[in-house]
Amino acid sequence: MLVNGKAQSRLRRAGALVVAIVFCTLGAAAQAGNPSSANNPFYGSITVHPATDEVIQLSLDDAIHRGLENNLGLKQAEYEEKSFHGQKMQALQEFLPSISVSGQSGFHQYNLAAQGFTPGFLHKVSGNFPGGTPSSFPFITRATVTEGQINFKQTLFSGPVIAGWKAAGAATRAAHFNTTRARGEVIQQVATAYLHAIAAASEVDNAKAQEQTDQVAFNQAHEAHSAGTASNLDELRARVQLQAQQQALIAAQNTLDKELILLKREIGLDPGQNVTLSDRAPYADLASQTPEEVRAIALKSRQDYQYLQNTVQELKAVHSAYRSQRLPTLSFSGNYGVMQVSGVGSHGVFTAVGTLSFPIFREARLRGDEEASQAQLDSANSQLEDLRGKIDQQVRSALLDVAASAKLMDVSRSNVELATRALSDETDRVNAGVDDTLPLVTAQAALATAQNNLVESLYQYNLSKLALARASGVLEQEYRVFLGR
Repeated sequence: MLVNGKAQSRLRRAGALVVAIVFCTLGAAAQAGNPSSANNPFYGSITVHPATDEVIQLSLDDAIHRGLENNLGLKQAEYEEKSFHGQKMQALQEFLPSISVSGQSGFHQYNLAAQGFTPGFLHKVSGNFPGGTPSSFPFITRATVTEGQINFKQTLFSGPVIAGWKAAGAATRAAHFNTTRARGEVIQQVATAYLHAIAAASEVDNAKAQEQTDQVAFNQAHEAHSAGTASNLDELRARVQLQAQQQALIAAQNTLDKELILLKREIGLDPGQNVTLSDRAPYADLASQTPEEVRAIALKSRQDYQYLQNTVQELKAVHSAYRSQRLPTLSFSGNYGVMQVSGVGSHGVFTAVGTLSFPIFREARLRGDEEASQAQLDSANSQLEDLRGKIDQQVRSALLDVAASAKLMDVSRSNVELATRALSDETDRVNAGVDDTLPLVTAQAALATAQNNLVESLYQYNLSKLALARASGVLEQEYRVFLGR
């Protein structure tokens, strides 16, 4: 039985690779699982092209497509996935045969006297042979040496290497689901930014329409005052209302411009690029679903749940790797080579070595590694169980938000209709001379408030539907369905 130091070294490298994969995966999970962090990378993007004079017509689908192409956090997740795939290949190599071929040729000069072949030594040796030592024996010799060699190494059995390969596969799958989860994060953020910009654009449109209405009312009040049929107070009220609405329009336009800058930052457009939103605020009712139905879909589709499941599988493989360190490791290595000196061939040489190694007097460390890996596995199982409860909580909360925001939408629409009728009736009373302009100004302000509330209610309704799609794990595939596009 041979205890090969090289085999032990390869075993230690395999174990180190497993541990590196585990902690890299858990680190990526901690970073990607904190979307509310101030350093969240999903709030940045890569600006690919500088601003141009062209006005880009930007739809919601276009914005999401650009976000998926340029979002910085998603790029980092994709790079992490490639890195884990490379580590999986490294783990695979621990079990694949390693074959190398080497060859060299060179001119060599030897000093035989320096190597012990002195004249006295040669005289003693040559005394046993007829003729003795030649008087002109060359002590400086020259030779052309050409040699070639092929080496082979392979691990035939190693518990830690097998477990390391399984852990690397689970880590790669976990990294894939982490990338998929990152795509969902990007879609939700871009869609939210787009909907917010749509809401800001709607408020600008409402403010412009209200300004035009107030301008007409002011012109009428001014003409009536000039004709002597209305007091100066009525004209002042109309002017104050007009200027207040002009201030509201300036504020709404400023808000829209800033929302567009944020949207362009999310999708990788230059902040100075001119864009126009081609989609209007979507509206569609959702089919009613029970919490149990949505939760069942979420447990099958949620990327974070699948990610954590694969992390548990990975930690199980790591725990198995530590437990299997007590098992022997069997490997084989060999080489074959030939050498030619000054054109004269020689017989080939070869080596074939089978190595069986096992740990002796390492029980304390083996138990320590096993207990530490078991603690990590227990922690991951607890997180998985907690995530099941969190998914249930998120699904139920999202359904309640959708239902509540839908009711708010109905109330807001009714308020707009009532405020519109009230303004129409008050306008008729003012034109008929029954009322002064004070009730008219009040009715105009009530309509503006109702319209803004309707815009905000529609935004919150669409936002709650996006949150439900995200909680269900189907945001990337069905965001159009949830938004009614």
